Amino acid sequence: MWFELLILIIGIAFGFLRRGKEDKWGLLKTGAIIGIVLGIIFGLIALFLAPGAIGLGVGLAGGIGIFIGVIVLVIIFIVGVFIGDFLEGVLRK
Repeated sequence: MWFELLILIIGIAFGFLRRGKEDKWGLLKTGAIIGIVLGIIFGLIALFLAPGAIGLGVGLAGGIGIFIGVIVLVIIFIVGVFIGDFLEGVLRK
Protein backbone atom coordinates (compact mmCIF):
# COMPACT_ATOMS: atom_id res chain seq x y z
CA MET A 1 0.00 0.00 0.00
CA TRP A 2 2.85 2.40 0.75
CA PHE A 3 4.32 1.83 -2.69
CA GLU A 4 1.02 2.70 -4.38
CA LEU A 5 0.72 5.83 -2.22
CA LEU A 6 4.25 6.81 -3.23
CA ILE A 7 3.33 6.32 -6.92
CA LEU A 8 0.26 8.55 -6.41
CA ILE A 9 2.35 11.28 -4.75
CA ILE A 10 4.92 11.12 -7.54
CA GLY A 11 2.09 11.43 -10.08
CA ILE A 12 0.70 14.48 -8.28
CA ALA A 13 4.15 16.08 -8.25
CA PHE A 14 4.65 15.23 -11.95
CA GLY A 15 1.33 16.78 -12.93
CA PHE A 16 1.85 19.85 -10.76
CA LEU A 17 5.47 20.65 -11.61
CA ARG A 18 5.26 20.23 -15.40
CA ARG A 19 3.59 23.19 -17.07
CA GLY A 20 0.47 22.59 -19.13
CA LYS A 21 -1.72 19.54 -19.45
CA GLU A 22 0.00 16.16 -19.61
CA ASP A 23 -0.60 13.53 -22.29
CA LYS A 24 -2.35 10.89 -20.19
CA TRP A 25 -2.98 8.57 -23.14
CA GLY A 26 0.72 8.69 -24.02
CA LEU A 27 1.63 7.86 -20.41
CA LEU A 28 -0.73 4.87 -20.48
CA LYS A 29 0.69 3.59 -23.79
CA THR A 30 4.26 3.94 -22.53
CA GLY A 31 3.34 2.13 -19.31
CA ALA A 32 1.68 -0.67 -21.29
CA ILE A 33 4.79 -1.11 -23.43
CA ILE A 34 6.99 -1.20 -20.33
CA GLY A 35 4.62 -3.72 -18.72
CA ILE A 36 4.71 -5.99 -21.77
CA VAL A 37 8.51 -5.88 -21.96
CA LEU A 38 8.97 -6.55 -18.23
CA GLY A 39 6.35 -9.32 -18.31
CA ILE A 40 8.11 -11.05 -21.20
CA ILE A 41 11.57 -10.70 -19.64
CA PHE A 42 10.59 -11.96 -16.19
CA GLY A 43 8.30 -14.62 -17.67
CA LEU A 44 11.18 -16.01 -19.74
CA ILE A 45 13.49 -15.94 -16.74
CA ALA A 46 10.94 -17.91 -14.70
CA LEU A 47 10.38 -20.29 -17.61
CA PHE A 48 14.07 -21.19 -17.80
CA LEU A 49 14.78 -21.26 -14.06
CA ALA A 50 11.81 -23.40 -12.97
CA PRO A 51 11.98 -27.08 -13.91
CA GLY A 52 9.63 -28.79 -16.38
CA ALA A 53 5.95 -27.94 -16.70
CA ILE A 54 6.06 -25.79 -13.58
CA GLY A 55 8.31 -23.36 -15.44
CA LEU A 56 5.75 -22.95 -18.22
CA GLY A 57 2.94 -22.20 -15.77
CA VAL A 58 5.02 -19.92 -13.61
CA GLY A 59 6.51 -18.12 -16.59
CA LEU A 60 3.16 -17.49 -18.27
CA ALA A 61 1.27 -16.55 -15.10
CA GLY A 62 4.17 -14.45 -13.83
CA GLY A 63 4.44 -12.54 -17.09
CA ILE A 64 0.73 -11.79 -17.15
CA GLY A 65 0.81 -10.83 -13.46
CA ILE A 66 3.70 -8.42 -13.95
CA PHE A 67 1.93 -6.81 -16.92
CA ILE A 68 -1.26 -6.32 -14.89
CA GLY A 69 0.71 -4.96 -11.93
CA VAL A 70 2.50 -2.40 -14.08
CA ILE A 71 -0.78 -1.30 -15.70
CA VAL A 72 -2.37 -0.81 -12.25
CA LEU A 73 0.60 1.28 -11.11
CA VAL A 74 0.46 3.36 -14.30
CA ILE A 75 -3.25 4.01 -13.75
CA ILE A 76 -2.53 5.13 -10.16
CA PHE A 77 0.20 7.42 -11.53
CA ILE A 78 -2.20 8.89 -14.11
CA VAL A 79 -4.78 9.57 -11.38
CA GLY A 80 -2.03 11.46 -9.55
CA VAL A 81 -1.25 13.40 -12.74
CA PHE A 82 -4.93 14.37 -13.02
CA ILE A 83 -4.85 15.65 -9.43
CA GLY A 84 -1.58 17.50 -10.04
CA ASP A 85 -2.92 19.14 -13.21
CA PHE A 86 -6.05 20.20 -11.33
CA LEU A 87 -4.00 21.66 -8.48
CA GLU A 88 -1.76 23.46 -10.97
CA GLY A 89 -4.79 25.06 -12.61
CA VAL A 90 -6.28 26.14 -9.28
CA LEU A 91 -3.13 27.38 -7.56
CA ARG A 92 -1.35 29.09 -10.47
CA LYS A 93 -4.19 31.43 -11.41
